[in-house]
Amino acid sequence: MDSQGRKVVVCDNGTGFVKCGYAGSNFPEHIFPALVGRPIIRSTTKVGNIEIKNNKKMDLMVGDEASELRSMLEVNYPMENGIVRNWDDMKHLWDYTFGPEKLNIDTRNCKILLTEPPMNPTKNREKIVEVMFETYQFSGVYVAIQAVLTLYAQGLLTGVVVDSGDGVTHICPVYEGFSLPHLTRRLDIAGRDITRYLIKLLLLRG
Repeated sequence: MDSQGRKVVVCDNGTGFVKCGYAGSNFPEHIFPALVGRPIIRSTTKVGNIEIKNNKKMDLMVGDEASELRSMLEVNYPMENGIVRNWDDMKHLWDYTFGPEKLNIDTRNCKILLTEPPMNPTKNREKIVEVMFETYQFSGVYVAIQAVLTLYAQGLLTGVVVDSGDGVTHICPVYEGFSLPHLTRRLDIAGRDITRYLIKLLLLRG
């Protein structure tokens, strides 16, 4: 909590997974797939044993529920290569994160620390902050680069971080707590691409 007793939420929105919890904790409270699914065959009640969230425009499932029944859903990842591509679905993902399914918080009485990859477009960051303040009404918002936070977690201020997630890989030098954008390298190949390649090799082997 901060000096005024408000919870400080930490949310790491990755291409493949969301990790969320509270500042001061050693581990995230929740880790779940960063995906939104819509039934291939439209239903107003259930897919399998899981209820579908009613929405004015469409039925949808998010996170763990969508992952469990993904074979019956049209699945979409709101983020691609570390950058938000679908803001409507991203908001569904945040609703799921802050709502009763996961953190179950009153966002108006909390502050939030969000992560972003190095070289994230400025417009993307501005939109994230806008949504956090205007839609969720957090009392404070801070967006930090993942590589810097990784070093902080190890008690370091200077180092080189190789961050390979689900959708993007970065090699990011950090000096005295500041990332060096002009020396940062980005590669749009990461865990998901390796998984697909391994599946391809297995299929070729029969």
